[in-house]
Amino acid sequence: MGKKDKQNVKSAKDKKEGKENAKDSKKSSGCWNVILLTSTVMSILLSIAAFQLYSCVTHVPELPAIDLNEYWGPKDTVIKDTSIRPYRIVFTDTMQEEIRHLFEMYRRLEKPRSFNETGWSYGVNSEGFIEFFTEWIFTYSFRERAKFLNKFDHFMTNVQGLDIHFMHVKPKVDNKNVKVVPLLLLHGWPGSIREFYETIPRLITPKKGYKFVFEVIVPSLPGFIYSQAATRPGLSTLKIAVIMRNLMHRLGHKNFYVQGGDFGHSVGSHMATLFPKEVLGFHTNLPANFSKYAYLTWILGSIWPSFVAGEQVDRMYPVADKIKFFLEEFGYMHLQMTKPDTIGIALQDSPVGLASYILDRFMVFTDPANKNRLEGGLDKYYSINKLLDNIMLYWATGSITTAMRLYKESLASSDVEQIMASIPTPVPTWALRLKHELVHHPDFILRWKYPNLVGTSAADYGGHFAAFERPKAFADSVFLAVKTFRRE
Repeated sequence: MGKKDKQNVKSAKDKKEGKENAKDSKKSSGCWNVILLTSTVMSILLSIAAFQLYSCVTHVPELPAIDLNEYWGPKDTVIKDTSIRPYRIVFTDTMQEEIRHLFEMYRRLEKPRSFNETGWSYGVNSEGFIEFFTEWIFTYSFRERAKFLNKFDHFMTNVQGLDIHFMHVKPKVDNKNVKVVPLLLLHGWPGSIREFYETIPRLITPKKGYKFVFEVIVPSLPGFIYSQAATRPGLSTLKIAVIMRNLMHRLGHKNFYVQGGDFGHSVGSHMATLFPKEVLGFHTNLPANFSKYAYLTWILGSIWPSFVAGEQVDRMYPVADKIKFFLEEFGYMHLQMTKPDTIGIALQDSPVGLASYILDRFMVFTDPANKNRLEGGLDKYYSINKLLDNIMLYWATGSITTAMRLYKESLASSDVEQIMASIPTPVPTWALRLKHELVHHPDFILRWKYPNLVGTSAADYGGHFAAFERPKAFADSVFLAVKTFRRE
């Protein structure tokens, strides 16, 4: 091949390579354009979503219209009695005979045994429960426990048509420099006023370094224990908040502090939101923001858990584990939100059935690891008498059905609850965070609802029933919170 031919071949080859390079360059440029366009669109969409979330979080809806005198008693009888009447807890002889008869019926039954090495993962363990049942039959003294339950002063007064039961415990203070301040303690389900018996003496006793002590008011929520239930649907936690505020006014307290957990948290939070000029401070042992945006942030936070949760990352994530826990342990809630009267009939028919149902909640909500233990871990955290006192209060009053209806009312009022969750309260707030609480939120999410979150108490122990399980830590946290509220 001649020199000229070689040059022609090389020129053709160069042209071909040039075309291919140009083609590759054009293709590469096209890919980068697609990537750039996709990134731009994604950025715009994320910005829009972030703006929408920000707008929703920062938008403050109007307070729902509330009737401060809404009547919940029988429609054909309007009660105007505002007297405060002494009350006494009694376990009657008839009730004792009935329950012992039912005990004997249960004792004679052929009972299925739990699987070996399953703990309480299938529910109440038969061997663990039989030890509890044996204590109930042979050790629990109805007379002595009724005497114990009456160690504090009990009262009854009619508020908005309902007889509301409450304990009212005043401190004995000799030091004029120690101020007595009113504190409302609010329980939830399946707890009761019994949760606070061990912590009340700590709250009414002057504490070194503090210039105040508490006058404690502990009501039974409407439908719970000795408080009368509503005669019609609609008595949600929001409307119970009004009843509790009116109760405090009845007792002469126009300004007071509120503490709550479980349903008590919801009631107390609503009181702080509705009556910010009356509630001096709100202490909660269920520090959570129940708005849908808080839950959305929690789910999105699984992309970068430590950024969202901070020191609480192991309590909030991974999301899959938490959802699995909720699906496994919250079947009771679905049942009580839909058919409380159905399960109520079954539970009120048998004291043993009632006890097993309630114990299962105390077991897992105190520490989820309890389900792996034969005895359910209950003897580790509570005395048998404490647990039985709480069960007996439900049994003696036949109130398990009306208490569970609060779940149904909560579901029915979920739209209003979301509105309330979106309205910030200026009331000073304090969060007690225990390790095994059911829901955890970091401070920045809490401040969407409680912008005046002035402090927290955190512990690497404890569960859902703070006062019942950890009375000292609970009382210490309340004292510290109120001291901060008062800026002393």
